[in-house]
Amino acid sequence: MNDVTRYFTAAARAALLAAAAMVLLAVRAGAADLPFEQALADVQQRWAEANYQATGKSQKKAFDTLLDDARALAAAHPKRAEALIWRGIVASSYAGVKGPFGAMSLAREAKASLEAAKALDAEALDGSALTSLGVLYYKVPGGIIGFGDRDLARHYLKMALALNPDGIDANYFYGELMFEEEQYAEAKQALLHALQAPPRPERPLADSGRRHEIAQLLERVNARLERSS
Repeated sequence: MNDVTRYFTAAARAALLAAAAMVLLAVRAGAADLPFEQALADVQQRWAEANYQATGKSQKKAFDTLLDDARALAAAHPKRAEALIWRGIVASSYAGVKGPFGAMSLAREAKASLEAAKALDAEALDGSALTSLGVLYYKVPGGIIGFGDRDLARHYLKMALALNPDGIDANYFYGELMFEEEQYAEAKQALLHALQAPPRPERPLADSGRRHEIAQLLERVNARLERSS
């Protein structure tokens, strides 16, 4: 191969690489311009995959990437409560798997995002901001460590249930709170109600994972009820 042939071969390769890079950039730009509903559905699906299918380091990495995307979606749509809700949900879920370092800052980010969503539209996504705030308030430590508050947890979860009495998430988390407070009969009632929630066709993985959690907690509730009878 002479020098001229080498030159044109190299030039052709460079042109192909440049073209490939332009295609990749176009694909990424198109993804960034997805309709809001489609982008939100993508966050919801990836959350379910990270929460119910991933484990260990892969789970942390999945949540880390997803949180960046949820933040970007909320920044692009600051007046959409749905985006703020899902930023809060992702940050809260990530805090639960992050470990002691960084978990509290994520919990505070989740709280701020959910409160902003509630201020915009407390009824968005069937009151998910209220449900998620209730969860935060009973899972986060109180006192000088965090902002946990069982009274506020009950307050927000009951608000969520008043708005969406048949919701799977609100009933599950209220049942979990009642279990932790040793109110086992009330916990069982909420969990059984959660199992009767109508399916969400657009979120089959989330429904399947939540129903598994409900079944596991019901076993523990029934065991405590049997022990106390």
